[in-house]
Amino acid sequence: SLDVHKDDTPDSGGWIEIFDKGALLTLNAKTGWREVEIGRGSKDQTCPVYTLEQWLHFAKIDFGPIFVGPSGDGKKASETRLNDKHVARLIKRTVLDASIRSELPEKERLAMFSGHSLRAGLASSAEVDECYVQKHLGHASSEMTRRYQRRGDRFRMNLTKAAGL
Repeated sequence: SLDVHKDDTPDSGGWIEIFDKGALLTLNAKTGWREVEIGRGSKDQTCPVYTLEQWLHFAKIDFGPIFVGPSGDGKKASETRLNDKHVARLIKRTVLDASIRSELPEKERLAMFSGHSLRAGLASSAEVDECYVQKHLGHASSEMTRRYQRRGDRFRMNLTKAAGL
C-alpha cells in the first residue's frame, strides 16, 4: 500500500522516492518505519525501478496510491488501491499468460507462484552475503532469512576442490 509521497493518503503503508541509482521505499513495518533500497537493474527489461517509472508515467500517477487497478475500460489507472488478493491474482494470471513452467499442469503452476514465492526467489537467487538479504527483507533474525532461501546453493561452495582434492 505504497503512495507516491509521504503524506498522500491516511491509509498509506509507506512511500517511495526515486533517485538516479534506484528507489528508496519507506515502509510501515511491524516494528516501525524502515527503509529499503531497490537498486537499478542492469537492463531496463528486468529493472524494477525502470518498470515503476514506466508505470507511473503510463498511469499518470503523481499523487496517492502507486499500485492501483485499471479503470473499467482498461485504458487508464483507477484510483482504487490494490490489496493483497488483487496482487495474488495478478501474479497467477501473469504466470499463465507468460506460459511460465508450461510443462506442468495449470493447478501445479498456480500453486508454485505467489508474492511469497517471488520474495523467496529473490532471496535465493541474489548471490550476496546473507546479512544484506536479511536487511532487505526486513527479517529480525538470520534464521528467518534462511527459511526464505531455497536450496539452490548446495554445491556452490565446493570445499573439496577448494582444498585442492
